[in-house]
Order: sequence, then structure tokens, then C-alpha cells
Amino acid sequence: MLANVFFLQTGSNSIMNMLPFILMIVVLYFFMIRPQMARQKKEKKFHSSVKKGIKVVTSSGIHGKIVDINDNDNTVSIETSAGKIKFERSAISMELTQKHDTASK
Repeated sequence: MLANVFFLQTGSNSIMNMLPFILMIVVLYFFMIRPQMARQKKEKKFHSSVKKGIKVVTSSGIHGKIVDINDNDNTVSIETSAGKIKFERSAISMELTQKHDTASK
């Protein structure tokens, strides 16, 4: 009977000892993992919604206008002042068309 009481006390005590680690994991999830997943979902939606004629900036800093979209190999052709360059769709970092439209209003 004394052994049962001892195991009950150590069982609840071990849960209390693990509570800070569980709380750290929960905080980590809500402040780091969940926002990152939302950001990735937003980027994926943006990359799938690009269309011909919009002005974009690539992740390497090249500004240009999309002239061709190839869905088979997931690439876009961007026209710059130097000519046309073919990029992966994921290399597009942001759209400039909306940014310039809202700045002029």
C-alpha cells in the first residue's frame, strides 16, 4: 500500500516536471511554426496566381515583366531591358504592379 502511494506521488510529480517543456513546445508552435506555415501557404498562392503582363521582382533582384508562363516545367519568362530571361516560378519574390498602382493613388 505504501508502494502505491509512492508511485502516485511520483507519477503526478513527473507530469509537473514536464509541464515547462510542454509549454515551451506550445509557445514554439504558436509563435514560430504556425506563422511560417501561413507564410508558405501565402507564397504558394502568390506563385500560382502570377499571370502575363505583371511587373515582378525576382529573388535575385531582377526587375521585369512576365511575358510567358510555362506550366509544364513551372517556369516563367521575364522581359528585362537586357532581353528575356527564364526563371523558376518560385524565384519571383514580389509583384510590382499593385505596389505602383497603390502608390500613385
